[in-house]
Amino acid sequence: MEQFSEENAKLLLSKEWLVKNNDSTPYLFKCHFSTVDLSCFILVTDTKTVWTEVLNSKQLARRWRSCNPNNSPEFPREEDEEEWRINIIELLSRAHTLGGIEQLSFDVVESIYADLAIELECEAFKWRWETCLQGGRQSAELISRHLVLPLISLNHLAFTSAVGESSETDLEKAVDKVGRTARRSVDTHVKNTMAKPRLATALRRITAMFNFESNLPPIQLSTETPELQAPIGQTKARELSPKPSPVPFKRRNPPPDPIPTTPPAPAKIVQSASPSPKIPVKVEEDSVTEYESDAAPPFVPTKGKTRAVSPDSSSPAKPPSPPPRAESSSPPPPPKPSKPLSRAKLPSSDSDSSPHRPVKKVKPPLSSDEDSEAERKKRLAKATSGAGGAARGTRQPIKRGGKRF
Repeated sequence: MEQFSEENAKLLLSKEWLVKNNDSTPYLFKCHFSTVDLSCFILVTDTKTVWTEVLNSKQLARRWRSCNPNNSPEFPREEDEEEWRINIIELLSRAHTLGGIEQLSFDVVESIYADLAIELECEAFKWRWETCLQGGRQSAELISRHLVLPLISLNHLAFTSAVGESSETDLEKAVDKVGRTARRSVDTHVKNTMAKPRLATALRRITAMFNFESNLPPIQLSTETPELQAPIGQTKARELSPKPSPVPFKRRNPPPDPIPTTPPAPAKIVQSASPSPKIPVKVEEDSVTEYESDAAPPFVPTKGKTRAVSPDSSSPAKPPSPPPRAESSSPPPPPKPSKPLSRAKLPSSDSDSSPHRPVKKVKPPLSSDEDSEAERKKRLAKATSGAGGAARGTRQPIKRGGKRF
């Protein structure tokens, strides 16, 4: 992917901001499509960070084919491929407008290669931007140049023309009303504000004026909804498909040429034609016997034989080798579970016996000790209470008086 340069940033000065929301986050983006060098690039921001992507002609065609496999024919001629790419760029340029962006759905998709992947989709086609994050200094410069300064100038124009003539109370009411609506949902407020043709085109013109652009874009009060249809290139592909077909046939013809150059080969084949039935029969019999010998021993031989033959390294000893596996696999499992089961039962019996042990009540001496300790504590408490009672002797007559009643 190519880097976003100063030339790309200058080309975006005369473009309007497009707005889409995703998960309560507004995304502003500008796009540029060129039919001269068949390239396109985008600048996306959420007013905090900036992402960009630049695609050349090959990358654009590859991205379209990956997103739209059904509407991506392959052309053998370069001229047809170039016309098809021009149609794609024109379609994408119409889609990335104030009227066309409303017909597209906007989603932020996870991607391995991109810092921010955006997917736009409608009934006619599907498109995806895979943008990379820009540095802090460059992103701040782009936001200030393309968004902040133009908005300040436009707000100055708005306040000096219509809003500036209102009184202080009316102005406060209007500002409070806009602040309440913006505070409730920032994303919808930004979208409704920036999506208006009058504001978007005025912001576009003042941005171009602020950056000394010669061709100033016009201001529009309304927008037209363009027709979005994918370019149809299947007819051309079908007409041109038979032309490349003879090329592979010519390539397939050379391999049979070396066959007639070797005359002795057919003679050998003819000679071998007569004994051939015997040879394949013998080979098949051998193969059958080998397969049978390989397959039979694991099932037929007894257990004792397999153990005696297993240490031998000769070929006849190999077939009996599998039976010990069967023996080892079959007998060991039953004893193994039996042992752990018996062991598991033993702790269960211990657990059953464990509750009976406290029944014997070996702890009475402990309880007596605890009682003795409790008595000692009580005595200590009495002793201390006696000391405390001496301090509280003045309250005793009051209690005695109460007892007399």
